[in-house]
Amino acid sequence: MTVQTRELTYTHGDTTFRGQLAWDDALGPRPGVLVAPTWAGCTEFEKDQASRLAGLGYVGLAVDMYGDGVTGGDKDECAALLNSVVSDRALLQARIGAAADAVRALPETADEPVAAMGFCFGGLCVLDLARSRSDIAGVVSLHGLLMPADNLPAPEISAKVLVLHGYDDPMVPPDQVVSFATEMTNAGCDWQLHAYGQTLHAFTNPEANDPDFGTVYSATASRRAYRALDDFLAEVLP
Repeated sequence: MTVQTRELTYTHGDTTFRGQLAWDDALGPRPGVLVAPTWAGCTEFEKDQASRLAGLGYVGLAVDMYGDGVTGGDKDECAALLNSVVSDRALLQARIGAAADAVRALPETADEPVAAMGFCFGGLCVLDLARSRSDIAGVVSLHGLLMPADNLPAPEISAKVLVLHGYDDPMVPPDQVVSFATEMTNAGCDWQLHAYGQTLHAFTNPEANDPDFGTVYSATASRRAYRALDDFLAEVLP
């Protein structure tokens, strides 16, 4: 088994996106899994996640949501990048959809099913992928944003949905969690939500250590989340 990586470029409108693909060259066509990024953009973290997925037998794509591989260097830059996309949910949905189409067209996937996972902002991206597309097997949000899409007030969701959430996340308080659960139920989808107590935002990121901002790593919650993630992918991508 040898995990290979290469840059994958694709376009939407006038924008070129530069993600990183990872796959095991000892395997034939395998299901694809998108890795949607945090607000910082497609960094080494997302690329490592794609390689981890390749080691599990999937074709992983670290997704570029901003174009040209742009990443943010500090909180202000990251916030500006995030707001440029979140302010237009139709654009967000089109961009994550373009990544799904790019993966599905690859010889490494050869029309195998596609799922998606995402961290923080990326969690919102993959949930919007489920809200806007009927050809996605499943999506996983890890400490993701849960606000509904203003352009899709009553989505019908065929993808299976898993949300892995820190219950004490100040960016997604309990009332938003309840509203999200209501939305998923009304959408008729197969959904589940794991809430980890005593856990803040960004709990899977070993570098997160900013209690005042609400981002703190939790080794326990992270271990539990990855176990749930792997089990979910094994279920939706047989």
